[in-house]
Amino acid sequence: MRILIYGINYAPDLTGIGKYTGEMASWLVKSGHTVHAITAMPYYPQWQIKEAYKGKWWHKEYMDGVKVYRCPLYVPQKVSSLKRIIHEFSFVLSTVPVWLRMFFSRKYDVVISVAPPFHLGFLPLIYSNLKRTKLITHIQDLQVDVAKQLGMIKNSKFLNLMLALEKFILKRSTSVSTISRGMKTKIESKGIDSSKCVIFPNWVDEKIVFPVGKNGSLRKEFGFTNEDKVILYSGNLGEKQGLENIIEVAKNFSEETNVKFVIIGNGGCEDKLKLAANNAGLNNIYFHGLLPYEKLSASLAMADLHLVLQKKHAEDLVMPSKLISILAAGGCPLVTASPGSSLHDLISKNDMGIVVDPDDAVALNEGIRSALKKNLESLRHNARSYAKKFLAKEQILKNWELKLFRLAGITPLRKPEITFSFRTDTHTLTDQQEYA
Repeated sequence: MRILIYGINYAPDLTGIGKYTGEMASWLVKSGHTVHAITAMPYYPQWQIKEAYKGKWWHKEYMDGVKVYRCPLYVPQKVSSLKRIIHEFSFVLSTVPVWLRMFFSRKYDVVISVAPPFHLGFLPLIYSNLKRTKLITHIQDLQVDVAKQLGMIKNSKFLNLMLALEKFILKRSTSVSTISRGMKTKIESKGIDSSKCVIFPNWVDEKIVFPVGKNGSLRKEFGFTNEDKVILYSGNLGEKQGLENIIEVAKNFSEETNVKFVIIGNGGCEDKLKLAANNAGLNNIYFHGLLPYEKLSASLAMADLHLVLQKKHAEDLVMPSKLISILAAGGCPLVTASPGSSLHDLISKNDMGIVVDPDDAVALNEGIRSALKKNLESLRHNARSYAKKFLAKEQILKNWELKLFRLAGITPLRKPEITFSFRTDTHTLTDQQEYA
């Protein structure tokens, strides 16, 4: 197949949407497909153009066999709702020259538009109509719903306009995919036909991310002993996580010198969190920027407990990708989620972590104290087993390839090896059930 991918984030991003989009594209090339990508200069999650791309404008490069069209964009130093809107629209506008070229080039069998931002979908929608090709809108994050629920955008007329435009794109896409059953249900509630909604979950390479003992971890590098109790948050430092509760909880452990709170990552709330910790005079919180991917297993192995935090109203609008790596590394996650949410059901029904109420520093504090007194080995074992069985990279991407073949109406030259089922949230689905 000839496949075109369109998204604001792409490799070499180490986390989030860019990581998964880049890995998907590389895997498809290795499977014999021609893959091109239209994307921005890499900037995430530091919100700063990476050094190797500074000063560059429109250009092409090849990454793992993928032809990548890089486009410039505005990247704010301090992220706000308004600046983020300008940032996203600047990317859409900068990609117009590349899309004009695509309109007059050999057509693609499938176009995959990755959201957020949702309004990226307009240009591929025009392309798919003019070129009579298939369009998949892949949703990693229900961005508009999150902005509405968290009060990030307060103008109701503007929010309703964005929701209407999002619905316009989704209804006219050939297929809509997303990463969890809770998000799929939310998309269907927008009036999108369930027959064209599919689950394409994020994955982990369990050969790269795997359990490592404390002696093989980064404890020594961070100055910790094996007797210390390490509470780790690793991932994006954004508005959706409610990370300010870590600061509040750390205050309650300030006299317990063997309990260490570690925050690894970058994002829009990074400076605010550091300022709050400094103003509180805390010396039990350690901040560190993102680590190289090859150190992921060792960094996760530091933790006695992993924090997976989400604000209440964002629970079924996003699915934290950091959880996948934690499970693969055999870690014990402490998750903030309400009963009935996808995240709550996933953890509790598979007995692979601890769940407490979101937006509640007291509940988080009690959950941590309780966990530090328990033997968590059975939860860690269940986490690793679940990841190997249901989140393996090869399995998920082979299922996705089969979906692309069916959507494009192309008979593969080789028979795809789909011999397994995968689980999304609490439901086990065979490829026939989910991809038929």
